[in-house]
Amino acid sequence: MSKIKTRTVFQCQQCDAELPQYLGRCPECGNWNTLQEKKIQLSKPNASVETHNRAYLFEEQSSAQLLKDICLTDELIRYSSGFPELDRVLGGGFIPGAYVLFGGDPGIGKSTLMLQIAQKIANAEKTVLYVAGEESPHQIKMRAERLGLTGNRILIYPETNISRIQEEIKSTRPDLVVIDSIQSIYDPDLSGTPGNVSQIKECAGQLMIMAKALRVTILLVGHVTKEGAVSGPKLLEHTVDGVLYFEGEKFRNLRILRSVKNRFGNTNEIGVFEIGDTGLTEVANPSELFLSENSYINQPGSAIVATMEGNRPILVEIQSLVGLTTYPSPRRVANGLDISRLHQIIAVLERRLGLDFSKQDIYVNVVGGIRIQEPAADLGIALSLITSCHQVSIKPKTVIAGEIGLTGEVRPISHHDARVSEAEKLGFERIVLPKTRKPAEKQVLHGIQKIEIRSLMEALSHCLDQTAPLPQDNVWKSADGEP
Repeated sequence: MSKIKTRTVFQCQQCDAELPQYLGRCPECGNWNTLQEKKIQLSKPNASVETHNRAYLFEEQSSAQLLKDICLTDELIRYSSGFPELDRVLGGGFIPGAYVLFGGDPGIGKSTLMLQIAQKIANAEKTVLYVAGEESPHQIKMRAERLGLTGNRILIYPETNISRIQEEIKSTRPDLVVIDSIQSIYDPDLSGTPGNVSQIKECAGQLMIMAKALRVTILLVGHVTKEGAVSGPKLLEHTVDGVLYFEGEKFRNLRILRSVKNRFGNTNEIGVFEIGDTGLTEVANPSELFLSENSYINQPGSAIVATMEGNRPILVEIQSLVGLTTYPSPRRVANGLDISRLHQIIAVLERRLGLDFSKQDIYVNVVGGIRIQEPAADLGIALSLITSCHQVSIKPKTVIAGEIGLTGEVRPISHHDARVSEAEKLGFERIVLPKTRKPAEKQVLHGIQKIEIRSLMEALSHCLDQTAPLPQDNVWKSADGEP
């Protein structure tokens, strides 16, 4: 038997870069102490056997086809996950052969969600295989009893060996497979411990081939790093069809499922859940959850913003606190929004309205724990800062949306009708929006006043409560410098 030749390299556990010698810091990603020794075979006598073992999974020989000749059979029709909120994030439900990654912080509720999904699918007369790589069957049974799940048609398979998992999938032919978690699965033919770059890459690749070949939906549970990214190589996120992040504060009962990649639907969609003693329950109308009775009054420093998460309008409250600083450099704190966006809005207010925040501490918070990424929240942030600084308030039952430009103009935004409908449904009386370039496609005004503006000065004139005048020593300037 010929001896297999090997060579030693050092592989980064973060970016998968390979180096011929050990370095304290990876030159590719810049992380320290992430290089791990790895032996690579220079010749693979059984490479053809390995290729054959992967190829036999496919039921028919692959060949080039015209796109118009490809037929969609009934086997490829979407089926519901049992959670309408999850179906919204996925784009309509699961597709046979879909390969989806769920990531989230420890203790956020990933395993609870997977078990509840498994029971919902099982209730639809489908078979589920739950591969437990981190828990024993008894632990899963205890969680199922706490959640009130029967466990019918759910097969629990405690295994971490990828070869045995593949054999079990081929023998049982389930409709849905849950891998909890991908970091616990390993290939015995590879060196290294479970969870390193090589193991995750190889196991994820084999599971992807099995999902497409057998047309079985596979859900992966992935751990996240302290930076919030899924642990392992970035190739893992490129391999899967969808990447969903389970977000929320560990000590609060609100959970948000956010789509950052979806080959079968829209990205940036969110699903909102509440977690309790009986597991996760859906929140059909998140706006009601994020708003309180005081939100309709609009206290100084408070503004209601109509933001979009994918195709879903959500009304959230933005609160600001502005006060004299006791530090040489004033503090800027933002919870739920990008701090650089806050700095830009402050700069516009100082330059275009003549306000001075150089000696003011500023704290901005998005109530409810949701994170806003849409620039349409700019106008609401600006008005909350102004009202907090001068102890005035926005008119009651007013909703705001608009992106602020560097010249002080309020730029157009999308989904006007959806924002107006959501505000009207929740009982608001007026909504302030940027002026559109074209008329709305359909009439949505019934009991709500729609106010269109072009600049910050117009927004101030329409939004501020005139019963609480501004201090006399303050002078606001328009965009052209006139008081």
